[in-house]
Amino acid sequence: MASTFRLTFIGTGGSWPVPGRAMPAIALQIDGVVNLLDCGEGTQKRIMRSKISFMQVDNIFLTHFHGDHFLGILGMIQSMSFNGREKPLHIFGPVRARQILNNALNVGYYTLGFDIYIHELMPDQTIDLQGFSVTTFRNDHPVPAISYMFREPDLVKVDRSKVDALGIPSRKIEQIRSHGYATIEGRRYTLEEIAAGVKAGRRIVYTGDTRPMESMKNFARGADVLIHETTTDSSYEPQVNEFGHSSSRQAAEIARDAGVGRLFLFHYSPRVNDLDVLLREARSVFPESYLSREFLEFDVPSPGKLLELHEDHLTRMRA
Repeated sequence: MASTFRLTFIGTGGSWPVPGRAMPAIALQIDGVVNLLDCGEGTQKRIMRSKISFMQVDNIFLTHFHGDHFLGILGMIQSMSFNGREKPLHIFGPVRARQILNNALNVGYYTLGFDIYIHELMPDQTIDLQGFSVTTFRNDHPVPAISYMFREPDLVKVDRSKVDALGIPSRKIEQIRSHGYATIEGRRYTLEEIAAGVKAGRRIVYTGDTRPMESMKNFARGADVLIHETTTDSSYEPQVNEFGHSSSRQAAEIARDAGVGRLFLFHYSPRVNDLDVLLREARSVFPESYLSREFLEFDVPSPGKLLELHEDHLTRMRA
């Protein structure tokens, strides 16, 4: 499992920037891999005030192509190039990502010193990256938009007393953990025989912009962290829902019914001056609600309790 699973909120606003609140951008560091979730205008400047360098970013995941979520891409890439970046950059987004981003990247004159790979993702698609997987989900928004779930793999804890009793060499343990079994001197030893239990991989769900959806409860079921857009409080619900957004009350209801560990409110309307109004409303529904703030860091804790080993764990690990 990852030793580092850290969120850093770079920008928490929506629509247009206001003093003290920038456009959407979140860094998710999973060990040595730095992922950027959305890239609003000015992100490359804002990220300089965090502990992360924009040169470290490996992957950018865009939820959709409204300007407040992706207009920072061009500045970010040019800043990377000016600073001598050589390693490739991967950008993921919904349908039309290649067309829209290629148009953006061909604005103006500059020399690009590294490769950029653009990946279009469909809803309900899962991809495996270095040490974690990413699953997408279709949002309810006026333009094509997707949510993302970032998940580290489950880890089977090995009972050393069982290993010793069976006389399994230490060098074979990882083979059994990876493949579910190993054959030693004609005898097949299975993972079930040496397992002490399972540490479930941590999960983060980031919605981007969306109306509240019943189906989001299933997608986010049991996630450690849900970052759900909360454009306004519930007094603006008819208007905010009409334009494809959610209120703090609606986001908290989804978090409560999905049984998530923690909800971060995010994507505040520039018309909202007092964020505590959103927080009080959310906490009245789901007490584990928190405000995302500029440059707030949160380390997602590793689960302390071991789960019983079931067939679905084995299937997921062998996939």
